[in-house]
Amino acid sequence: MTTAKRDRGHRLPSRCWVVADTFCFFILVVTATDITVWIISALLAIGIGSSKYAKWRTRNKLVRDLAAMDPERREKILSRMSPELAMEARQELMRRFHIS
Repeated sequence: MTTAKRDRGHRLPSRCWVVADTFCFFILVVTATDITVWIISALLAIGIGSSKYAKWRTRNKLVRDLAAMDPERREKILSRMSPELAMEARQELMRRFHIS
């Protein structure tokens, strides 16, 4: 559409047509490969985020359950865990609940 036809047919300011032309140019430049890469990237980001959230939620529940237990049972369960996980759980108990 030429500028003369735009001016006669529509009463939009010229800056609106600049935005519209820029948007149309952007749509023409974007290819199917670009869209595919964006979709794959978004799906990966969602997957990574959801797995990190699930891990955080599970550890949070574990620490809350440990805090609610009596000390003997808590130590028994902590002694059965892997050393790294037990240390992390103990640190969270001390940080959040001031339980040693």
